[in-house]
Amino acid sequence: MQIQDKRVVVTGAASGIGKALCEAFNNAGAKSVVCVDMNIEGATETANDIGGLAVQANVGQEADIINVIEKANEYSGGIDIFCSNAGIGGVHGFFEVETSDWQNIWEVNVQSHIFAAKHVLPQMLERGEGYLMNTSSAAGLLTQIGSAGYSVTKAAAVSFAEWIKITYGSKGIGVSCLCPQAVRTAMTAQGAGVAGVDGMIEADEAAADVLDAIENERFLVTPHTEVLEYVSRKGNDRDRWISGMQRLQERYEDWKPGED
Repeated sequence: MQIQDKRVVVTGAASGIGKALCEAFNNAGAKSVVCVDMNIEGATETANDIGGLAVQANVGQEADIINVIEKANEYSGGIDIFCSNAGIGGVHGFFEVETSDWQNIWEVNVQSHIFAAKHVLPQMLERGEGYLMNTSSAAGLLTQIGSAGYSVTKAAAVSFAEWIKITYGSKGIGVSCLCPQAVRTAMTAQGAGVAGVDGMIEADEAAADVLDAIENERFLVTPHTEVLEYVSRKGNDRDRWISGMQRLQERYEDWKPGED
C-alpha cells in the first residue's frame, strides 16, 4: 500500500517508535495522522509537530479503542492504516509477577491489537482495502530472557497478526508485524539486557523499515537482520536452539531492568 494520501492512526505516539512512525508517515505524504497515547501531553506535542490530531487512550480498554476509531473517522473520514504500536515491558521475572500484572500486560500487548482489528476491519473490508501494522518484538519470535510476561504476550501478538493476514489477506487487508530487538526508547533507557546483544537502533530506523514493509506488503518487519537467522535456527532444530538460549540465560540470569 502506498502511503501518499492515506489516513493513518498510530498508538503509542507520545514517544519512541510511535512518535517516529507519526513523523515518518507525515513526511511520506499521509493525508492525516491521528496520534494516540495515554500521555495526552506527549501525543499533543507529536500531533502539533506534524499537524495531526491527538487522542488520549488506554489501548488495553476496548471502549478507548472504539473512541479512537470514532474520533479518527470524524477527523479524516475513515482509516486506511492502523498502527497498533503501544506496548509495555511489564513486570520482570516469573515468580514476582502477580495475576494482576499478567492481566495488565495481556490487555496492553495483546488485547489492544484484537480491539483495533475488531473495530477498524469492518470499514476496511467494506472498502476492500486497508492495512494493520502491529508492533510485537523479536521476543515474540524468539523469547525474552528473564521476562515471562513480555515473552508470552509478544508471541501472542505475532500469532494474532499472522491469523489476521491468513484470514483477511485475500480480501484486501495488508498486515505487517514489527519485531525489533533493542530500540532506543523510554523502555530501554535503563538498559536493554539480552535484547541489546546485536546493538540498539534508533526509533526512526524502525519506523523507516515499517513504512517500507507497508509499501511492499511485507509481513515481518525485522530491523535487526540477525533476528531472521535466529528464527531460522529455531525452526530448523528447536532443541538445539533452546540449548543455545539456555546458555544465553546463564549470561543474563542476574540482569534486571535498569542495568546495562
